[in-house]
Amino acid sequence: MKELVNMYRIVMDLRFNPLRFIPDVVLQTYLLLALFVMWCGFFGLLAIYYFGWFGYSIPLSIGIHLGILVPIVITNAVFLDAEKKK
Repeated sequence: MKELVNMYRIVMDLRFNPLRFIPDVVLQTYLLLALFVMWCGFFGLLAIYYFGWFGYSIPLSIGIHLGILVPIVITNAVFLDAEKKK
């Protein structure tokens, strides 16, 4: 249970995640909200795909996989940039 709380804090808590290095609280909140919206869109697309509301196709499958990789890359880039610039 403690590990789950720590994982949550690393990602969602501005006191613990790399966005804490950004001195402006408004910018911290904006970036966290932008990441939240991006991830909600990804999980919504994933749910639609796995519920079968789209037919299977190779281009759609590529799009779904890019939908997994792009949010990960963007989140990592934002966190690394915040940590680097402090």
